[in-house]
Formats: sequence, structure tokens, C-alpha cells
Amino acid sequence: MTTHDIPTLQPIQQQALLALGGALRARKYQFTTVTPATQARVLARPVAPQMASLRDIFGWSRPFTADAVDAELLACMRAADVVAEHDGLLRSTVRVSTLAGEWLFHSAYPTTQADAVFFGPDTARFVRAMEQTPVPARDPVRRIVDIGCGSGVAAITLARRFPQSDVLAVDINDRALALADINIRLAGVNNAAVHHSNLLNQLDGVFDLIVANPPYLLDATERAYRHGGGELGAGLSLQIVQAAINRLASGGALWLYTGVAVTDGDDPFFRHATALLDEAGLRWTYEEIDPDVFGEELETPAYAGADRIAAVWLVASRDA
Repeated sequence: MTTHDIPTLQPIQQQALLALGGALRARKYQFTTVTPATQARVLARPVAPQMASLRDIFGWSRPFTADAVDAELLACMRAADVVAEHDGLLRSTVRVSTLAGEWLFHSAYPTTQADAVFFGPDTARFVRAMEQTPVPARDPVRRIVDIGCGSGVAAITLARRFPQSDVLAVDINDRALALADINIRLAGVNNAAVHHSNLLNQLDGVFDLIVANPPYLLDATERAYRHGGGELGAGLSLQIVQAAINRLASGGALWLYTGVAVTDGDDPFFRHATALLDEAGLRWTYEEIDPDVFGEELETPAYAGADRIAAVWLVASRDA
């Protein structure tokens, strides 16, 4: 597949990031990205910058000294322009997580930038759900799209699972598309490519499989990777449901991982989404796969009345 032109990274930066990812893989680097709250707790434990390990540098986003990392890695970081210096100490401006046998670039902690590229426990749950969900009735699955692709891990997962398919990884965040493109190339999958699109608006045709792990919180600064909008963060997820209704092929399926705010036992996303699906004649299943995520959000004004935020897995399909 051809890759849509992404202006964020220059060719020399792309090659340096690919070299950096390959070098970390050769060194058997491993890191599991945790929630921001857990990350903050771990970072409260002091580590001398001159003693920083690869996990400290590329996982925990700790400061380090130049002699804490070998010359090959530091040269790759400088060529890729992913190292920042402050008060004589260095920091990586990207993180690298490992999941499902892949090495994946995403944003460094803290993810305060408007164009930050998300990765965390939600990503792991999303990938696991995709791996365990039966294939759509559409056989063979030829055309797949990952809406709001972020790091591109879903597109990579599906490209491996459906090697005969073309997989589009789409996002409105050029930084996400740039890193997703690197991650796809690092994974060595040839049937996935990135494309700039707001939902499916810049794409043509219908799809056999539509997947998404959209932002689902109400974020005061409306960061793209985090803010879902609408009622208690459900706005973007409902837009994806509607887009899938409009663009699913016969026998196609929507796989949607999202979070829902439950208030007095009521899940408004469930009510609205299933009403849309029922009206369109699509079959669906709905599973709560984690009853309590991002509990710290309940301390914010936006969620003052909510009982909890749950992670859910919606599978909707159109009859063949």
C-alpha cells in the first residue's frame, strides 16, 4: 500500500527512528506503559540520571546523562530530533512500549501537548479484545480502517491477522500519523498505511471491518487524544457508530473499544448507540470489560455525579 504524505517528520528523522526502534529491539528492550497516575507514583522514586536504564529513558521518561546510554542510541535520538536538553540533563521526547510482539513509539510522559500520541492500558485491552473477537461474516476481509489510529498498533494487529486485507490507519493528528507510519514500517507489515481523515470523511467506499479506540473523557483543554465531547465524553464514540452504520459493507463489522460514564446505574452511551444500531437493523453485542477505569476523573467537576467510568467493547455487524 502507498502511504499518504505526512509532513511531521523529515526522511532523515524517519530513518533515525527506524534505526532507534531496531536497536531497542536488538537489545531486547521491553516496557509496559501504565496509567498516568501509576507513572507519577513510580517517577516519585528517585533515580540518579547517570544510572538511568533504557526503561528509565524510553519508558518512564526520566532524565538521563549522555553517558547513561550507548553512543549508537544517542546518535539515533539526535538524528531523529527526539532528545531534549535542560540544565545539563537529557530527556527522550518519545516513549517506546512493547505490546503483542511489537515495539511502538508514542508520546513521552507527561502527555500535555495538544497533539500527544496516546498509549496505555486501554491500548492493551483494545488489542486483546480485537485478538479474541471472531472474524466478521464478510469473507474474505479485504478493506479495514482503524479510526483515530494513534500509535497504529490496532492497524498493525489487524494487518497481521488479516494478511490479505488493506488496512488504513486514519487520524486527524499528524504527529500520530507520523509515529504510526514509523511503527508500521518497524513492524514490517506491508498491507497497512496511514492516511489523514476526520472519521471516514476523507475516505471513499465501504469497509469490511471498522475498528476504533477513540478518546472518551471530558478534557478541560480538549486534547485530541483524550477529549470525547458530547454527553460525558461519549460524543465521538457515537459519531463512530453512525459512521459505521453508513459505511459498513454487507457482512461487515464494527469493533469499538470505548469508555462510558455510568451515573446512577445508567449508561447513556449504551442507550444511544444501541438505539442507532437497532434503527439501522444491525446486530450487536455489548460487553463491559473493565468496570472501573480512570477513577481519578470522578474528582473533577465534569464527573461530579458519575458513579464510575467503565471500559466497554461494542461489536456491531451488518448481515451479509
